[in-house]
Amino acid sequence: MYKPNFNQRKALRFHHFTRKGWALFACLGRVVTISVLSVATLTSASAAIDDKGTTEVVTTNDDQTDKEATLDDVEVTGSRAPLALGQAARMVTVLSRDEIQAAPVQSINDLLKYAVGVDVRQRGPIGAQTDISIRGGTSEQITILLNGINICDPQTGHNAFDFPCDISDIERIEVLEGPAGRVYGTSSLMGAINIVTRQFDKSSAEVHLEGGSFGYLSAGGRVSLKPQLSPLTSQLSASYTRADGYSRSKAGSLNSDYSGGKVFYQGKYALTSHHSPLTSMIFWHAGLSMKGFGSNTFYSAKFDEQFEKTVKLNTALQGEITAGNWHFRPAIYWNRNHDRFELIRGSEEKVPFNYHRTDVFGVNLNSYFDWLLGRTAFGAEFRNEDIVSTNLGESLSEPFSHYKVGLNRSNLSFHLEHNVLLQRFTLSAGFIAVKNTWNEMPFKVYPGVDVSYRIGTNWKIYASYNSSLRMPSFTELYYSVGGHQADKHLRPEELHALEGGVKFQSNVFNMSASVFHHHARNMIDWVMDTRETDPVWQSVNHTKVNTIGFETNATLTANRYTLNLAYCYLHQDKDVEEYLQSQYSLEYLRHKLTASLLLHVIKHLDLQVKYRFQDRMGSYTTVDGEVCDYHPYSVVDMRLSWNADTYSVYLEGNNLTSKRYVDYGNVPQAGCWMMAGMKVHFSL
Repeated sequence: MYKPNFNQRKALRFHHFTRKGWALFACLGRVVTISVLSVATLTSASAAIDDKGTTEVVTTNDDQTDKEATLDDVEVTGSRAPLALGQAARMVTVLSRDEIQAAPVQSINDLLKYAVGVDVRQRGPIGAQTDISIRGGTSEQITILLNGINICDPQTGHNAFDFPCDISDIERIEVLEGPAGRVYGTSSLMGAINIVTRQFDKSSAEVHLEGGSFGYLSAGGRVSLKPQLSPLTSQLSASYTRADGYSRSKAGSLNSDYSGGKVFYQGKYALTSHHSPLTSMIFWHAGLSMKGFGSNTFYSAKFDEQFEKTVKLNTALQGEITAGNWHFRPAIYWNRNHDRFELIRGSEEKVPFNYHRTDVFGVNLNSYFDWLLGRTAFGAEFRNEDIVSTNLGESLSEPFSHYKVGLNRSNLSFHLEHNVLLQRFTLSAGFIAVKNTWNEMPFKVYPGVDVSYRIGTNWKIYASYNSSLRMPSFTELYYSVGGHQADKHLRPEELHALEGGVKFQSNVFNMSASVFHHHARNMIDWVMDTRETDPVWQSVNHTKVNTIGFETNATLTANRYTLNLAYCYLHQDKDVEEYLQSQYSLEYLRHKLTASLLLHVIKHLDLQVKYRFQDRMGSYTTVDGEVCDYHPYSVVDMRLSWNADTYSVYLEGNNLTSKRYVDYGNVPQAGCWMMAGMKVHFSL
């Protein structure tokens, strides 16, 4: 999914700086690489380069070292300590800004459909509600981050992708596949997805407008202010989106409509001194997301006029301090989520609405230092999760407003990691110790180790063992209404995984292939016994689930086109009786194939065509009580765009063959969806 670019110029590499005044002349007319610069992990401190804690590294030939093929694009590692590109032991998939701009999508959710190891099960249009999982897991089992800050909602994973920023605000998306407990702590059972927003070094503005089928309309804009010689950068963006939807209820009312708005503010302040080795930077973000959408048969096949409204507030303040070989990155954050669900839209007197409010407060410190034996990272995080609700939790001592029950739990974790960095060999090993107050859980340790070795100029092999855990969501513990029966004594999920792979990179062709095995214990799912006269969904811990998978990705780049092919295969050996129906963990993608072609037709004119094939295991029960298997399907999307220096206009088509497929039981997806739009950007 990511396309490396290789620099062909001769390079002069600095291993140590000198304070000689004439030293600068040595690099005139040459590409300079500095071997101690590094790229950041999704959450950890970095080498104090850009506002998100990452740096672009160029490493090419010199007389002392072997030739290295290196990316111009930002690439991140999956460890606590940031490592140089050529030394990374575990890579993540990076969806770059160029890929995001060219893709025929309207939301981050749609974009992730083409990450081959990611399963995107969409219930509503334009990202209204989407369950996203990795490598056969569920939407609850991944960590979602915004600029490295954990924004997971402990209530439920259904609304995890309600981001306060628009897709036009995104710089890149980083996807780490596989357990990452020692890097991200709880909830990173199957991996993590980090959304990194754009920061501008110059004052500028941008507006965009698009419209299309089913009453779709979206408009937004951004203003970035960066006064010359000022250490302060500020950026504000806002957008509004609405659509009538593509379906109606039996009574003739819209039941897949959508409307919502987003406001996002971010900034940074750099503190530097020419007379001190100490450098520091402060950066922050605050965002608000509001949306309401028809949820037709999302939660019950018997009701086709369901409705849901969510409001999310995300705030964070981060710092980055560098003092010699020591690096510190503290952060503090607070997230608030409101959720109102209506089983019968607008009729609270018939069926009471469900109200939920969650507050998540966290503080963490990620640090690392360099010494003779390598690079060592350490840190800690405290995270408190609180919910008040109409039906999730224990009785409140003092009920208020709609809220009668609630629950509060805290998570404390410590991590330690060491990296051995040699010319061709990297070893990264560490652990995280976790304690949660919810079930009086004692401290428990989850280790991990990653190893990589570079062979020649283009090849790299790697292997890893990692473990992780996930605490049950509040919904899994307490949702016992509307045909559901939860178990508040559920145990945490645990996963141990082995992975091995190979990567090849050259100027025109890049390839990767990996094989992995997951051994999971106490996996949580909602299951229903279809033999019962009046069956209900019950939250349960599966005993064990073993997953074997294979994933491969290849990209061919020429002067006028870029072609990408990717495939993922999964097999889970959990034996389940035929009469037992699963909602999540046993409904996984057995086969997923993606393909994309980006063609530069003529100057300024680009054509992007994307294809995906999916074959899902599992079944669902129709409104009439019939149990149906999921059927394989294919989807083709297209985007034709004219990209000039200050503007772009484009035409998009989604699901061009108008395939009416079902990716989630009783929620048929839209047919062909056409839209057109334009963007204008200019300097201030």
